[in-house]
Amino acid sequence: MALAELEQVSRNEEGIATALGILRQRFGERLLTGQSIREQHAHTTTYIPAQLPDAVFAAGDTQEVQEVVRICAEHRVPVIPFGTGTSLEGHVNAPGGGISIDLMGMNRILSVNAEDMDCTVEPGVTREDLNLHLRDTGLFFPIDPGANASLGGMAATRASGTNAVRYGTMRDNVVSLSAVMPDGRLIQTARRARKTSAGYDLTRLLVGAEGTLGVITALTLRLYGIPQAISGGVCPFPDVERACQAVITTIQMGVPVARIEFVNALAMKAINAYAGLDYSESPCLFLEFHGSEAGVKEQAETFGEIAAEFGGGPFLWTSVAEQRTKLWKARHNAYWACVALRPGARGLSTDVCVPISRLAECIVETEADIERSGLLATVLGHVGDGNFHVLVMMDMDDPKEVEAAEAFVARLNRRALSMDGTCTGEHGIGQGKMRFLEEELGEAVDVMRAVKQAIDPHGIMNPGKVVGARRI
Repeated sequence: MALAELEQVSRNEEGIATALGILRQRFGERLLTGQSIREQHAHTTTYIPAQLPDAVFAAGDTQEVQEVVRICAEHRVPVIPFGTGTSLEGHVNAPGGGISIDLMGMNRILSVNAEDMDCTVEPGVTREDLNLHLRDTGLFFPIDPGANASLGGMAATRASGTNAVRYGTMRDNVVSLSAVMPDGRLIQTARRARKTSAGYDLTRLLVGAEGTLGVITALTLRLYGIPQAISGGVCPFPDVERACQAVITTIQMGVPVARIEFVNALAMKAINAYAGLDYSESPCLFLEFHGSEAGVKEQAETFGEIAAEFGGGPFLWTSVAEQRTKLWKARHNAYWACVALRPGARGLSTDVCVPISRLAECIVETEADIERSGLLATVLGHVGDGNFHVLVMMDMDDPKEVEAAEAFVARLNRRALSMDGTCTGEHGIGQGKMRFLEEELGEAVDVMRAVKQAIDPHGIMNPGKVVGARRI
């Protein structure tokens, strides 16, 4: 994607220079302007070109975030919230320059309310750190996007992952949040009550807003009891259609599956080579069940029967923690395994989501499209909710290859839309999918744009993302 194709944001040179001077006087060497740190805080995870901020500020607390935002607001300078930088659609780029506010230093767990099964954390806490802190309480936080992302970033992009089929996404698990708004005010969107009918649902408005409406400074999250028992395993299938039919039947029968992941044949080959495993190199489902000892055994056996009906199996499952850890480590390392299929290449990761009744059709058509395009790409998915990813391995310095990959991604997005799906199930819009959001929701994007204008009239919050300033 060339810079010319991205939403254009004009630079306010005078305002940026003035704000930098004020911030430097106030924070001294904590305002970082070196080339390398600015590069680290621009987009680095896919083929979208990096657009560097003018400076990086590592925030230590909410008051500092407020102060920086107020200064930037006064001088009309862009503010780009930054977590761990694992987003995939250009969310952390700075097309109009400005200040990247790094929130990873705000990593305190503020409270754990075990009886209420919730906790309040700062945005820089990562999901792995939270679960490590919770391990002696008998509780855990289930949202697992794969990367050890920050919880603030996960909320901003409405992340989900492998456990979403049972536990939902970040949208379902953020009880309330605090955020610094574009004028520097601090708001709290709700209290800790599990449900409320009090006013507009500002929590859901800011969850998934990708930093375009405010900077999240604290989150109250739902927690869950650690299951008494867990079982999991891998099941091969003769083809994609029958694997997907097994998924649909499992969901329709109400089997309380915690994870059900699709991995296509090429991805299984990559996983085997990378992790030294010997799974069947055919379309496979990775599954996990949570519950009592008897419950997870029954669930695994029920799925085994369903798989057999569609020619799948044998379903090799286990309750042994070490074996399950090995299985899911292989799944979570699938990105690196697939990239290793083509040494020297980089991966372009994209996702779509469709109703599960159209899942098999969408994946089959996508695999055929990959073959016709001459691309090297794998397909993996959180198929319990119809969400799947395509990882294209390509030479980012080859314009023809990049062009072919971009054309493929466009066809994939439109294929999902034609099946009443969405152009993204969990990666978000950022810069990369703005035009497809217009195609997906039409006039509703104008309403989003009106909300953005009302809350952020000067357009300083992560500009050039999601809705942008114009129709595409």
